[in-house]
Formats: sequence, C-alpha cells, structure tokens
Amino acid sequence: MMTIPEAQAKVDTWIKSYGVRYFDEMTNLALLMEEVGELARVFARSFGEQSYKIDIPKEEIKERIEEEMADVFFVMLCLCNQTDIDLESALKKSLEKKTLRDKDRHKNNPKLK
Repeated sequence: MMTIPEAQAKVDTWIKSYGVRYFDEMTNLALLMEEVGELARVFARSFGEQSYKIDIPKEEIKERIEEEMADVFFVMLCLCNQTDIDLESALKKSLEKKTLRDKDRHKNNPKLK
C-alpha cells in the first residue's frame, strides 16, 4: 500500500529520473483530459451502450480500467506536484466539506431509495 504523499513523491522521482522534466501545466491538463477520455471509452464500451469490435474477456476489461485509472491518477499527481498541492490534505478538506454540506442530503433523497 502506498500513501498519497508517497505516490506524489514517487511520481516526482520518476519525472526527474526518466521524464527529464514536467510538461507545463496546460500540457498536463490536456493530457489529463486525454486520459479521462480513454477511461470513458473503456466504460462506454464495457458498461454503456457502445460495444467493442471484438469480445473482450472480463479480466481484460478490469485490466484496461486499472491501467486508465492509474494513468489519470499519475497525471493528477503531476499537476499536484507542479502546483504545490498536498493532495492528501486537499482530499481531507473536500471530504469534510462534503460531509458538512451533504450529511443528510443523500439519505433524504427519494431517488436513492
């Protein structure tokens, strides 16, 4: 298991060791959108109404989803490192905000019953 700070540090080390340098923030934002699109493509074909050209085994679908999610997370971590964001702290703040704002909202939503 790896913590979020450890993941940010590993990505930073990888970039400095193999990637030469970070792409600029706008390039990485575009790459993030590209990776999210690739993840969406897998979901659209695996769980949505689109289909693959050939049958894909269930295990391979899971592998594709894992790969695309990891690619999205990698670029997110790059952007966090570039903009000096502690993602673990930001996530904690987001959860606190959502808990305060939505503590009863979803429990009382008849659409979710």
